[in-house]
Amino acid sequence: MPKHTLHAVTAAATLACLAALGPVPIGAAGASARATGTPGTAAPTPGTAAPRFVPGACPKPPEPIEALRTARCGFLEVPENRSRPGGRTIELAVARIAAAEPAKPAQDPVVFMAGGPGADTFDDIPFLIDSGLNKGRELIVMAQRGNLYDRPNLACPEVDRFNAQAVGLGYDSQQAEQVMLKAVKDCRARLTAGGVDLSAYNSTENAADFADLRTALGIPRWNVYGYSYGSNLALTYLRLHPEGIRAVAIDSVAPPRFVTLPWAWGSTAEGIRNIFQACAAQPACKDRYPDLPRTLTEQVRKLEAHPLTLDVTPPNGDKPVKTVLDGGALLNLIVAFTPRPKDIPAALDELSRGNPERFAKARAAGSVQHAGVFAHGLTNSIACSEWAPGHSERDVLDAGRKAFPGWPDSVLAQAPQLPFQYPVCGIWDVPDRAKIQRVPTVSPVPALVVSGTFDVKTGASWAKGVARDLSRSTAVQVPGIGHWVVPQSPCAQRVLASFFARPTAPDTSCVDGLEPEPFTIIPK
Repeated sequence: MPKHTLHAVTAAATLACLAALGPVPIGAAGASARATGTPGTAAPTPGTAAPRFVPGACPKPPEPIEALRTARCGFLEVPENRSRPGGRTIELAVARIAAAEPAKPAQDPVVFMAGGPGADTFDDIPFLIDSGLNKGRELIVMAQRGNLYDRPNLACPEVDRFNAQAVGLGYDSQQAEQVMLKAVKDCRARLTAGGVDLSAYNSTENAADFADLRTALGIPRWNVYGYSYGSNLALTYLRLHPEGIRAVAIDSVAPPRFVTLPWAWGSTAEGIRNIFQACAAQPACKDRYPDLPRTLTEQVRKLEAHPLTLDVTPPNGDKPVKTVLDGGALLNLIVAFTPRPKDIPAALDELSRGNPERFAKARAAGSVQHAGVFAHGLTNSIACSEWAPGHSERDVLDAGRKAFPGWPDSVLAQAPQLPFQYPVCGIWDVPDRAKIQRVPTVSPVPALVVSGTFDVKTGASWAKGVARDLSRSTAVQVPGIGHWVVPQSPCAQRVLASFFARPTAPDTSCVDGLEPEPFTIIPK
């Protein structure tokens, strides 16, 4: 599990990743599944009972989270598939964290929707508290269906083993594809053998879970804050279940109407372009790194034609591992913010001069995996039902060519952060939900739309269309910040607090005059 530091924000804040552990039988092992998040099976029920909240012990993460020591926790019991009355129920882990200033807390709490899909929601709690989310009101956190600490947990140890092995393979190589597809096939077979209905893990059901949570807790009104996929979910929730929502804040926006696999290339190109333009606007950076677009293109081409194979000791490892750095790996390390945006010009310059250390260490870090933390099953169920349909592998390639003309097709054929997703979806085999999900959210509920100019996962420009559909929205673009803005920007934290205090008239003045921090300058 990543350390609870600001640096870990960029590791956690991704549109999709990959993770997990083995199945636990129902019965005595069920308690273990609840406590540890070990993948288990959902208990069948004779009829569809009304959703209910059952108090229980808080999760105990490997790295303790202070707020969970005093939180009120439990599980929300809901149907696995609401379209199938009489089906099984699932349990979703919930934590209620009291306001830090308890004298006069606001009566409307804020509920958090994490990114991913499939990210460990509870691991985000320290970032939320450090950002002031519970300063004046209660903070409610619920693991989205299939996540860590839920029952069932749709984690995939098979995919974790692939991820650890993948650092020694070409990012887009045939061998990598074969190993990954076998891992996905094995994970799917195990989950379905345990009775999991993979078609029920989608944004519509996810949104209904949060609606049921508000009702089960007896909360008349609350506020919503979500980032990355959580913004997608928040917009879906607002569209389908607007009752009881006082205000909605979305951060690093992934609009349901537009998110597809080809879409990712436009966001990546926009974010990288903004980083390079910000460097060009700083005299020292411009003088030291005069043509970053050309440097990146040259290095992607060079590494894709002649990959580097190195023995590298990962940051969290104790011995060197075989590490392959090719063009696809280089691009996806940048998308993953490893290194951080302010260090990218220096890292590219070093790479062009024969020193791949920064990128190689970042690549080798993938060899250290934490089983069970990320719900790959939820990732694939949503990606394959909501993002992949209606497009093809050729569409991904064409979008890549438009974003980065002249780059190798082998790099551009894979959507950033989601390699081999169409073959994966052929295995995962869930129904097409594109028409259900790809619609705009039009609402008068007060909204705050926050973006960072250095976001290479959910490009800042996409927030504009979302804001237009929300008639009482305030849009804020924070210069020099990447994915998941609020934990990285004190100004964004103040804007968010002001928004929840006055949803229709937040104070955004701190954004005026903000500039990206200076880039790292290394000697020639």
